[in-house]
Amino acid sequence: MSDYTNKLIQGWKEQVSSRLSPLLSLLWVGGFAVAAFCVWGFFKIAEKVFAEETTEFDTAILQSIYEQHTPFLNQIMTGITFLGNGSTLIYLSCLVGIVLLVSRKFASAFTLIIVTSGGIGLNVWLKNIFARVRPALWERIVDAASYSFPSGHAMVSLVVYGFICYLLIANFRYWSSICLFLTTLLVLAIGFSRLYLGVHYPTDIIAGYAAGLVWLISCILSLEILQFLFGKQNQKAVSD
Repeated sequence: MSDYTNKLIQGWKEQVSSRLSPLLSLLWVGGFAVAAFCVWGFFKIAEKVFAEETTEFDTAILQSIYEQHTPFLNQIMTGITFLGNGSTLIYLSCLVGIVLLVSRKFASAFTLIIVTSGGIGLNVWLKNIFARVRPALWERIVDAASYSFPSGHAMVSLVVYGFICYLLIANFRYWSSICLFLTTLLVLAIGFSRLYLGVHYPTDIIAGYAAGLVWLISCILSLEILQFLFGKQNQKAVSD
């Protein structure tokens, strides 16, 4: 084994021992566990959807929601669903990315690009694989042209708003509970708006959240590793 490899391994051991608390290590393991569970859940849902075992469940929930339609709620839900549109999330990501670049948080800015573009690309790929036709139980209030499974609004809004929430919590820990609550509420509201508007089945939304959570966890853990490695390199450069 080369001296460089030995130094690399030794440096990694020093990083783990000096910077990773037992709690943080537990959170990393927990993140992988949650991601694995979401992958399993996604494919279980997909299996039942395409075996047509969820048709009655999906239809019953949509019909119940349709009975609550009012002109006022139509406007509210249209506004909420706008917050999960692809264009909205791209513009928001660009704005946050500029702030991160100005703040010299280059790793976070780069990860945000991967989070958003990867989330959108992954959703399009999954939609084309499963090719589930959208529900057509009543006349739609909004247009929706692509496939239904998994929901892009549910998946990508969870990814983008979830990552922004992570960044806020990392910098403003006193507001972590409020930030997490508001982000969760917003993402759930966006998912519900898609049901209200009749452009997705409930199983589309659940699968979208599952896939989005996997991607979000993967990106956050990747950023943690990047910051972990570059932080150690910077410390070594200063000491040298």
